[in-house]
Amino acid sequence: MKSPKVGFVSLGCPKALVDSERILTQLRTEGYQVASDYDGADLVVVNTCGFIESAVQESLDAIGEAMSENGRVIVTGCLGKDEDKIRQMHPNVLKVTGAAAYQDVMEAVHEYVPAPPKHNPFIDLVPEQGIRLTPKHYAYLKISEGCNHRCTFCIIPSMRGDLVSRPVGSVLEEAAALKRSGVKEVLVISQDTSAYGVDTKYKLDFWNGQPLKTKFYDMCEALGQLGIWVRLHYVYPYPHVDAVIDLMAAGKILPYLDIPFQHASPRILKLMKRPAHSENTLERLKVWREKCPNLVIRSTFVVGFPGETEEDFQILLDWLKVAQLDRVGCFTYSPVEGATANDLPDHVPEEVKQDRYERFMQVQQEISAAKLQQRVGQHMTVLVDSLEEDYPVAVARSYADAPEIDGNVFVEDIDKSQVKVGDWLKVEITAADEYDLFAKLIEIEKN
Repeated sequence: MKSPKVGFVSLGCPKALVDSERILTQLRTEGYQVASDYDGADLVVVNTCGFIESAVQESLDAIGEAMSENGRVIVTGCLGKDEDKIRQMHPNVLKVTGAAAYQDVMEAVHEYVPAPPKHNPFIDLVPEQGIRLTPKHYAYLKISEGCNHRCTFCIIPSMRGDLVSRPVGSVLEEAAALKRSGVKEVLVISQDTSAYGVDTKYKLDFWNGQPLKTKFYDMCEALGQLGIWVRLHYVYPYPHVDAVIDLMAAGKILPYLDIPFQHASPRILKLMKRPAHSENTLERLKVWREKCPNLVIRSTFVVGFPGETEEDFQILLDWLKVAQLDRVGCFTYSPVEGATANDLPDHVPEEVKQDRYERFMQVQQEISAAKLQQRVGQHMTVLVDSLEEDYPVAVARSYADAPEIDGNVFVEDIDKSQVKVGDWLKVEITAADEYDLFAKLIEIEKN
């Protein structure tokens, strides 16, 4: 009997990507094949994003394409919270489920395409680390679902619920399995990584026979024992993060923090209902850098939030110049259906938002270019993500660069018969621009 085939479309953030990997792993474990195109699929699962309006439209378009090309579609993910919106445009989808609704997706698949009989996942070699959608050498490690904050521009708690932390033993088992499969970098993700374990009251768990608390620091310390790159995303600048900086200074985990500051004006942060906004973040950054001088900090900001005045925006620019962040993304505010910020007065005109965005990026571009210029002449270890097809160039990243969102290190004049994707290289930085570094190869490090 031929195994049934399921097509899969994955949209959205790294957290949604991990959801897709989990569903795909379960499908393969039960004997389903993953179709490479619409024509070969018995049905298609579309994992959607619903965070901002452009993502909602992209999701609706993807559902429409799957309906047009295949006709048998199950919808899951964040947009699934709004089934009425989906069915208004696509009334004939088979089933709609919400975010992280793994069991609901599998039940829907079983209903429309029953699993093959007598399947043994051990004989069919579903890998220990599961099915992954990232390259072999790095992977996302999701440590929790949901969020306890109620930021006024965000609807994630209404889609994914309050914070639910995974047991620390489960997190570390997955990380160890990833390392065994050849992963050299894990990117720790959640909605609020530094709040990990709060919901469990730091419940005691076990890993490798040793007791361990379900707690941010304890998890980081244990991950640091695996001997691979550990990169922290979505960390808020709470006081207890200070102790994790010590692990970075000791070389246990990468000296890299992704902190979504969003703004610097106290008035706007209050309107946003951002957590930890009362902390003196500039002073905290200063202390962290004293402890760990090579610390790299990336962040994201929103300009044009309802009520933002020119004075508020100037506070943000002044803060940015003092903070000297390494990597920064910026977005103009756009209304999100269901977000309470929509009801705030004094929405900023689009042309003003765009003007502020351009001024913000000009300031940050100068900061970024100056910081990268300081790297010229340094020796760094980089991880190869890809090889240029037409040139003797390896596209790599240093500890300062997360995949897809930060810059690259372009290692030039390499022998492509010697360098492979996933290799560690020791390089000398030879040049820099506003976002990327250029380097020459010193040696291929032991992998």
